[in-house]
Amino acid sequence: MNISSKEKYEHPLVERYASKEMSFIWSPAKKFSTWRKLWLALAEVEQQLGLSITDEQLEELRNNVDDIDFDLAEKKEAEFRHDVMAHVHAYGVKCPKAMPIIHLGATSCYVGDNTDLIQIKESLVLVQDKMLGLLNVMKQFADKYKSLPTLGFTHFQPAQLTTVGKRCTLWMHDLLMDYNDIQNLLEELPMRGVKGTTGTQATFLELFDGDHDKVKELNKRVCEKMGFSKWVPVSGQTYSRKIDFKVLSALSGLAQSAYKMCSDIRLLASMKEIEEPFGKNQIGSSAMAYKRNPMRSERVCSLARYLMSLPQNAANTHANQWFERTLDDSAIRRITLPEAFLSADVILSTLINIADGLHVWPAVIKQHIALELPFMATEVILMQCVKAGGDRQILHEAIREHSMAAGRRVKEEGAANDLLERIAQDPLFAPVHAHLHELLEPAQFVGRAPEQVTDFLVECIDPILAEHAAKIGALNVDAVNV
Repeated sequence: MNISSKEKYEHPLVERYASKEMSFIWSPAKKFSTWRKLWLALAEVEQQLGLSITDEQLEELRNNVDDIDFDLAEKKEAEFRHDVMAHVHAYGVKCPKAMPIIHLGATSCYVGDNTDLIQIKESLVLVQDKMLGLLNVMKQFADKYKSLPTLGFTHFQPAQLTTVGKRCTLWMHDLLMDYNDIQNLLEELPMRGVKGTTGTQATFLELFDGDHDKVKELNKRVCEKMGFSKWVPVSGQTYSRKIDFKVLSALSGLAQSAYKMCSDIRLLASMKEIEEPFGKNQIGSSAMAYKRNPMRSERVCSLARYLMSLPQNAANTHANQWFERTLDDSAIRRITLPEAFLSADVILSTLINIADGLHVWPAVIKQHIALELPFMATEVILMQCVKAGGDRQILHEAIREHSMAAGRRVKEEGAANDLLERIAQDPLFAPVHAHLHELLEPAQFVGRAPEQVTDFLVECIDPILAEHAAKIGALNVDAVNV
């Protein structure tokens, strides 16, 4: 390979990151073969409803759906300055007998918009399948560590204990909401259908001699042929660009969840409690050879930040569509729709890789708990002393004074937390002196966290995973390039 082969921009989402499956969905081969399938479906139904289209013409169309001369199409587009008509002629060269009836009655958005919706639908299915794979991996992690105590954090300050598995379910719950949003989208996603130049179906009404029922049936049958049970009830030339906004908003939700999860992992990695996978020969820094940087999580956050920005773009595009259609939606949608799904695809593949190889370091977690647990145990100590006859207010003030002194010693001198030693020497707390250290068992401070993990997995995750077990078993996740 010489330098001349690298003189053209290569999109990193395709060249470096995204899966073959998602890249194919947004490829020229997929796009333009789908155009041909739409032209074929239109012609088939037009024949069924009485137009003069022969079986020989249809057979010619069928035999050449994937036989696309891209060079010819490019030459025709340069000549016509119109991509749809360029491909009409490229198809017609392969199908000379069918040429007169290709695109009969249709407008450019018949192939353009309907193909977009087909690509969106297939992409949403792929995203959802990968989400199932991710939840399956995370479920195993959450269950494995459901009882391992760890410091909770509020305001990024140590707080009441939780468990490693319980924290994982917080990430899973976000992703579950995203999964459900995408499921709802798939159930409601319509096809544009056969609507004509401004959405009135006037050309088709002319073709069928004013027969409104046949025009309605044409729209219904074409949509069903292309795998849609719903279609937009009314449209201008295009389907409402609000649909794009809803789709990108759902993907943005996924990106938000991914960003939060990987931000947590990055923070935990800095404390050496949990770390993402790290290859045997992986290099964390070109200068600092000892480093184990959370590069996968950082990549997720980087792409998620971009994906989260795209719904605003779709909102502006929808808001700026004048009347039945303006073409200022076209160029930007060629960028945002593929990039949104390619980004989501990379995010999910990377998350699966991270979740499947997370390293947990219990000894480090235990050490961090030991530094803070004496402070957290004071409420239990207070309650037990009060039950033994102590004065709550006096005990509270004594704990406050001891805590401040112990905390000052830790911060000023770097010494160990000696709060328990102080309490053990204070006669006010005599009722707990004999079993003071028993009160410091971390498992006593996690509440119902283990039970909550089990309940969440059984009630919310297992039913979905069981319903789609075959999909999960067949899921193919591309290797993550680090």
